[in-house]
Amino acid sequence: MRRRNMRLIIVGLVLVVAAGGFFLVMMGMAPKSNDPVSMMRTVGELSGAVAGIGLVMAIVGLVGRKS
Repeated sequence: MRRRNMRLIIVGLVLVVAAGGFFLVMMGMAPKSNDPVSMMRTVGELSGAVAGIGLVMAIVGLVGRKS
């Protein structure tokens, strides 16, 4: 039987939500930027990386460890 690691699952989901929120907030700030395309490209890469790390953490937490 494998035990789920709820801490990893919760932190992973929080990271995914935080990455989405950061992207949406920065999307509202993009029109005020000098170079909105470059800014959103950077924000998208950062948000994607954080969301990917969060997703991996949640999956590893769901798989769990042997007990």
